[in-house]
Amino acid sequence: QVQMVESGGDLVQAGGSLRLSCTASGLRFDEYDMKWWRQAPGKDREGVACLNRRGTWSNARTSVMGRFTVSRDSGKNPLYLQMNSLKPEDTGMYYCATKWMVNGGSCWVTIGFEDWGQGTQVTVSS
Repeated sequence: QVQMVESGGDLVQAGGSLRLSCTASGLRFDEYDMKWWRQAPGKDREGVACLNRRGTWSNARTSVMGRFTVSRDSGKNPLYLQMNSLKPEDTGMYYCATKWMVNGGSCWVTIGFEDWGQGTQVTVSS
């Protein structure tokens, strides 16, 4: 059974930095794409950044490009999301999720993510 545990969320001032971690168990990293998502109150969940199962390709939403970096040491826990120059609009619950390789598509697709963590709260004050 795949399990995901996120950590690292906090209250931070605008312009600050945080590093989120996602620790996965019950899976082989080379079989699963991994993706960070977030959801702000009253808004839909949205993809933030992803890393493919081989760790060779990543993508991020336009609004965080140049500020957020997704990474993982080869084949190891955890998956990181380094967040710099944080803005109030980055506030939300951040989740990591996995997509098994048989579900197809790149790590940036919005479907096929079946295993989710409980989330970690990020709050950016202005």
